[in-house]
Amino acid sequence: MLRTLSFFLLLHCGGLLFAQGAPLPVNEEGYDLVRRLYTRYGFQGFTAPAADIDLRPASRGDLTRLIKTWDALHGAEMSTVDRYRIQRFYDNNNEWLSLPTFAETDDADRAPFWIGEGFSVAAEESDLYRRSRNPILGTFYETPAFLYQHNREDFYLRVNPILDLKYGKLQDDEQDYLLNKRGVRLRAGVDDRFFLHLEILETQLGAPNFLRQFYQRNRALPGAGLIKDEFRLDFAGIRRGYDYLNGAGYLSADITRHVGFRLGYGQHFIGQGERSLFLSDFSNNYPFLEINWRIWKFHYRNLFAELTSGPARDLNNGLPLPKKYLAAHHLSINIGKRLNVGLFEAVVLNRTNGFELAYLNPVILYRTVEGSVGSPDNVLIGLTAAYQLPFRTEVYGQFVLDEFVFSELFIEKRGWWANKWAYQIGIRHVDAFGLDQLDLVAERNVARPYIYSHKGLSSYTQFGMPLAHPLGANFRENLVGFDYRPLPRLQVDGRLYLIEQGEGDENTVVGEDLNQSSSLRSATYGNEIGQGIHYTNTILRLRAGYELRPNFWLEAEYFTRSKDSDNTARDLETTLINAGVRWNIAPRREAF
Repeated sequence: MLRTLSFFLLLHCGGLLFAQGAPLPVNEEGYDLVRRLYTRYGFQGFTAPAADIDLRPASRGDLTRLIKTWDALHGAEMSTVDRYRIQRFYDNNNEWLSLPTFAETDDADRAPFWIGEGFSVAAEESDLYRRSRNPILGTFYETPAFLYQHNREDFYLRVNPILDLKYGKLQDDEQDYLLNKRGVRLRAGVDDRFFLHLEILETQLGAPNFLRQFYQRNRALPGAGLIKDEFRLDFAGIRRGYDYLNGAGYLSADITRHVGFRLGYGQHFIGQGERSLFLSDFSNNYPFLEINWRIWKFHYRNLFAELTSGPARDLNNGLPLPKKYLAAHHLSINIGKRLNVGLFEAVVLNRTNGFELAYLNPVILYRTVEGSVGSPDNVLIGLTAAYQLPFRTEVYGQFVLDEFVFSELFIEKRGWWANKWAYQIGIRHVDAFGLDQLDLVAERNVARPYIYSHKGLSSYTQFGMPLAHPLGANFRENLVGFDYRPLPRLQVDGRLYLIEQGEGDENTVVGEDLNQSSSLRSATYGNEIGQGIHYTNTILRLRAGYELRPNFWLEAEYFTRSKDSDNTARDLETTLINAGVRWNIAPRREAF
């Protein structure tokens, strides 16, 4: 399905393409800087871009223009640390430095990544483009952030190695902790028309106990998917480790100045928060076709994806895993200088004969289509909003509705199982207590039982893992966190999660496990959040890192997790202290 659509677009629209920047991967650290500067300065002094920075992956060109605009308008008042972080962003995205700021052009609704011809050579002429003093062999590290790069008017290339190597001790566990991740990442642009991103990662993981339990249930690991092998490494204290290979890749291009598409294999994240109730990067990668429509104050994104149904079991039979499909769209609107509102809709469908063609309509409401084909599919609708308050503060939230009956929800209130909704509310504050670089976040996420699940294989999952919040459903979660940079190269951050959830057992289905059919529910009425085997989970993560050279970090981490269940056999304590190095890759934050 995706191959057919992409071929059609390339065949009919190739002659109209202008330019679109390669995307910044979903979990890269540049998003933290963009979010901080937006909360600190907003869109005061310039017209807000049509592109929504909370629809990830976002174009590197969009983000570079935003950073340059804030730099031009507020650079004189920025601290030394902000100046350092901005220059690091410029170094990591130096092919886009010829872009004008939003304050420099009257064509405010123009697609932000449009730059015309000769951009890579023009970028080198920017005052922001930094060169290394002593490139290795005159070829490698010509600029601080890239092992190898090449620029010419019709082509650019950026190549970097990836390394994430950590070792640690697990308290009261049968083994130690090991992470050995390495790979390569490259991106390129051709003829100002096509832009590529490719990465491949090989990982060996000696996991803590809660991740080993997750693997036993799902035969997969968060963000990883299929495990190709298990291993034992006695000298490192690893009795059960997991070996897996994963990759991501995108082809981006434009159809017109305001409409672009991206064909890829990867992940998405929608929202302003630490978590997302719409779409997150918790599950495995998936093949997708993404179409972006951006004009004036609107950013409209279509997403069509092929997913894998259910947990990955019986993988050695040589047969393809069962498939299902996702169609989703999100409309984001900037209202004034401070308010952004978004509308979201998604449908997951399972067909033995392929994709339902009616869902290919990029502007129709999926609920109307779902009804016309007999209501066999799982449809979600949602609303998101963010408002910038004075005093360097932003409030944000999401609301998701799976299905409901008005009388049951507001009048009779009998705990009907199909009153399925979830919400998020959060607040972010930068430079707290007048202390530069101390940024705080607090967030609450709540989900009713059975939301995201379905009566068949059309649950809101990928490879047996939730597509949205890692906890699935039937939970309440409160989190608080801080990010602090006392020095340009020194970063300290922490997160505290307070989780309350209910679980089922082999005889009881209470709505937290999205892979269980809602038809197997234990009760039609009397369903409440936290039902089943109730537990609380307290998670604390503290991390400190020092950037020894561009994108090369020395890090240490303390992680503790305490699950206290009504069924004491399910209690689980985890304490981990680890240290290591990280190079050209962002850290994953597993907390569930």
